[in-house]
Amino acid sequence: MDTKLENAEQKRELNSLDIGDILTALPHRYPFLMIDKIIDIDRDDSAVGIKNVTFNEPIFQGHFPGKPVFPGVLIIEGMAQTAGAIVIALDAMSESKSIVLMLTIDKAKFRKPAGPGDVLEYHIRKIHRRRTVGRYEAKAIVNGVVVAEAEIGAMIVPG
Repeated sequence: MDTKLENAEQKRELNSLDIGDILTALPHRYPFLMIDKIIDIDRDDSAVGIKNVTFNEPIFQGHFPGKPVFPGVLIIEGMAQTAGAIVIALDAMSESKSIVLMLTIDKAKFRKPAGPGDVLEYHIRKIHRRRTVGRYEAKAIVNGVVVAEAEIGAMIVPG
């Protein structure tokens, strides 16, 4: 089979992104990269981002000593990075290169703290996308319990 055709077939079946793929898609780097992998990708319609929260992350030096809590704002950032990564990965399949900028955060609610040892699952679902603007429903889940939720608005700009 032609190598070019094989690569095209592989690209059409975007089911997950490992850390290497995420680093290619997003400009974020440690310590501000808030996702470790993305699974269950359905184009830019939905996906699940995974963040393994560990005690040795620099944020826990001050948030909070003796009672480490993963900051809600970083949970929101993880949601946005998950949505952005699937948009960029899908657009890259069509040979266009773009970056995603957060525009809005609406209906944010924090229900329960997350901390070291938790596995945050960022469940993302597209509400709508028109050319350069998208809106996504996001829920952060730990052990089947929703710990945070929000609607994220984003702008897709040429990279």
